[in-house]
Amino acid sequence: MRKTRLALVSAFSVLVLAAFADPAAAQASASAELINELNSKLLYIAIPITVLVEVILLYAVVKFRNNDNPLPTKENRRLEITWTIATAIILLFVGVASYGVLANENVTYPGSDLADQSEEPVVVHAEAYQWGWEMSYPENGNFSTGTQIVVPKDRPVVIQVTSRDVIHGFHVPELALKMDAFPGQVNTIKTVPYEEGEYQGYCSEYCGVSHSQMYFTVEVVSQEEYQNWLDEQQNSSGGGGSGSIEAPASASAPALAR
Repeated sequence: MRKTRLALVSAFSVLVLAAFADPAAAQASASAELINELNSKLLYIAIPITVLVEVILLYAVVKFRNNDNPLPTKENRRLEITWTIATAIILLFVGVASYGVLANENVTYPGSDLADQSEEPVVVHAEAYQWGWEMSYPENGNFSTGTQIVVPKDRPVVIQVTSRDVIHGFHVPELALKMDAFPGQVNTIKTVPYEEGEYQGYCSEYCGVSHSQMYFTVEVVSQEEYQNWLDEQQNSSGGGGSGSIEAPASASAPALAR
């Protein structure tokens, strides 16, 4: 009877914790959605294991707290086979779930030909240097926007990350974007923004004395606002060439509380 109550309490605890672990809030990007869903799936495995281990630990502490003459545990082959098979099943589940996310192009972009995309993506070139960023749009006149990236909502975005000098890191936590920036090499990441707003980005690799000042912003706007902004930048840059271009008015607003 006592064991049954203990099992019921453990099962109830797992259900409560799992309910709180499942995020109901809207995700900011396709990358964030995939990664957060994977984390939720792994929690469904991690929480029962944690509860089970803690229950066994507490049981052992209470039951044997006054045992002054402990005896060695006897061999139990059935138990050993059971937990070996259970471990294999858990690892298989984790591997399959993780592979499904890692194989998605919004998490691990293969860097294939952009012409193969079902919808024309927005291409942004992000070049890091000590100690700042130079963002440009090579597919739209190659104009520069300094440390500001502007992209449309619900449309694929491809970011080409590189460096002029040392190793840097392109990181936008809320959009689940992270990629190393190597000198002489272009690494590509892809996502689809879902929520309009301003997102903070920064360098994630220590690169010198002013590393902490390497901030940039990603502004997600509607397709109409993005097209108007793009036309303005192309006209201001004379249809080509680079230059420091002002971000849209909405980009100067404080970052949205998320």
